[in-house]
Amino acid sequence: MKSLLLIPDGVSLRNFVLGDTAERLAREGEVVVWAAPPLPAPVVGPDAPWSAWGPLPPFYDRPLEAILRRTLEYAHLRWLNTAGARFNLAQPIPGGARQRLLRRVARAGSRAFPGERGVATLAAAHTGVAHRRSEVEAVAARLAELRPDVVFCAHQRQLSVLPVVLAARAAGIPTATFIFSWDNLTTKARVVAPFDHYLVWSDLMATELCRFYPDVTADRVHVVGSPQFDPYAVAGLTASRAELCAELGLDPTRPIICFTGGDAGTCPDDPFHLGQLLAAVSSGVVAGSPQVVLRRAPVDPGDRYGPIRRLHPELVEAEPRWRHEPGAGWSDAYPTMEDVRILTSLTAVADVNVNMASTMSIDFALRDTPVVNLGWDDDPEAGRADAYYSFEHYRPVVKLGAVRVARDVTELAGQLSAYLGDPSLDSAQRQALCALELGVSVGASSAAVVDALTRISRR
Repeated sequence: MKSLLLIPDGVSLRNFVLGDTAERLAREGEVVVWAAPPLPAPVVGPDAPWSAWGPLPPFYDRPLEAILRRTLEYAHLRWLNTAGARFNLAQPIPGGARQRLLRRVARAGSRAFPGERGVATLAAAHTGVAHRRSEVEAVAARLAELRPDVVFCAHQRQLSVLPVVLAARAAGIPTATFIFSWDNLTTKARVVAPFDHYLVWSDLMATELCRFYPDVTADRVHVVGSPQFDPYAVAGLTASRAELCAELGLDPTRPIICFTGGDAGTCPDDPFHLGQLLAAVSSGVVAGSPQVVLRRAPVDPGDRYGPIRRLHPELVEAEPRWRHEPGAGWSDAYPTMEDVRILTSLTAVADVNVNMASTMSIDFALRDTPVVNLGWDDDPEAGRADAYYSFEHYRPVVKLGAVRVARDVTELAGQLSAYLGDPSLDSAQRQALCALELGVSVGASSAAVVDALTRISRR
């Protein structure tokens, strides 16, 4: 089997290159990688398992396509009508003046294309216009020379993969994509291209995909878990408590609370919440005299935590080890194996995690580490916390009791004290959450991905 692997962003690189997926693909035949620059130098070294590594051809919207794509995104969110979609539709339009104008036109225009039929009409129009672009023809010529048996895109939302998918489908080459995260089908805009096959985390996600993409039949959906969690099963990758504490300057004899932040757009209250947590700890209302470690989001430069650092010099930080330019977003930030090592170690060593409705709840649950979620806003009028815990992907977390949601700092202190006193509390619920969200056991996802792609290539 000859595979063409598309890596359009940093999280794709983390999931499918830093792990062993590419190596497993190479055992089945030749692997060619097209990736969006900048390419991290250590990844393209001489010992890499692929036969060729090159840039993913750039692709940008033209005005008509931009209008169609944005209109489609808004129409899709309206048709979803989930709590997450309604929340996103209600948010202010971001960007500069030109982008805001385009999005206003698209948002208004989306009302003229209601329901499943309207979304399908817009999707066909968008791909039809994009198919006539010269970039598709250029990619088709490259594919004719390369002759892959399968094209696999490691992230379903990046526009740069569209001409590759359209050219491959026209040539009869099967295409597949991985649905990157558990919230993407219920809170995010539409999948960027009409793929032939879809790889998802679980049966739950498979059901959501077939519900919100009625043209996708069940035989085109493959449950593979998520390779982003496979490092938790890699022997020797996780540091011991003594090793991590020595590296970060922590006291191994005292409990460790790991506060994991989001990006500034999703979690603007992170500094506020962290400050309240540190104040509660320093005042002694959290039992056990714990230490607090901040693991901020990889794309968060951390400036917003400056006042907290000055007020609480006891705060310890586990710096994200991603490569990116200042101000870069998720599409332009690239992780390192060192960052993977730090995260796997934190999830194992920390005694409790604090976050706001984050995927980190799964990361820590996989280690059977208790999690407390932040359930209040700095500004009570914001309504962000209530909205996040009503999102479809996060409801099972709360319903199962896999985490405890604190509605104020007093509840936070009490729940932290309870978990530090007895970390076995809610252990069964954490295990139930992991079983629900991941259809393949941790450590087996990469093998499941390769197995799915092998079967797809043979159809």
